[in-house]
Amino acid sequence: MHTLASLFFDGWDNLERVLIATPVLYIAVIAFVRLTGKRSTSQMNNFDWIVTVAIGSIIASPVLLKDVSIFEGLLAIGLLFGLQWFLTSLNIRSELVCTVVRASPSVLVLRGVYQRDAMKQSRVTESEIMSAIRENGYATLEDIGLVVLESDAKLSVLSMDAIEGVSSGEIGGLDISANQEDSEDPDA
Repeated sequence: MHTLASLFFDGWDNLERVLIATPVLYIAVIAFVRLTGKRSTSQMNNFDWIVTVAIGSIIASPVLLKDVSIFEGLLAIGLLFGLQWFLTSLNIRSELVCTVVRASPSVLVLRGVYQRDAMKQSRVTESEIMSAIRENGYATLEDIGLVVLESDAKLSVLSMDAIEGVSSGEIGGLDISANQEDSEDPDA
């Protein structure tokens, strides 16, 4: 049974393990990032986010758990970085892999009108959109030409002026033609 004192200090062997494992794993992660590139720690899409979270969890295991060796942690981290590098390499070369792995951007506001179906599918609320609009220096929905939920889960906001003159097709590589047909009447 643990005593209150053991919550703060449970023996030197645990501290020794932390003092050895932490710098070794830290240096290993830096080396893996240098080998696999900056993309390894970016959050460009959901898969990148998953890798970032998983690396943190894997690092903690050999540092804090007696039954996970430093080598096992290094192997798991190396495999994760390797899998991410492999998948992102495939992502560049294969449209199919890109479609499966990467989320597509979603138009949430078009020409000052909420795109309710896209909002519902993306589970984004009006208040979250309005927060992004305010963060970008705009006061009203009517000032906004486009709000896009990007593949990295950030909200991009373009003013009405920025999309002026674009009646259909693409804005910044984003096909908006399907959204134009689904736009609600702002007066409704």
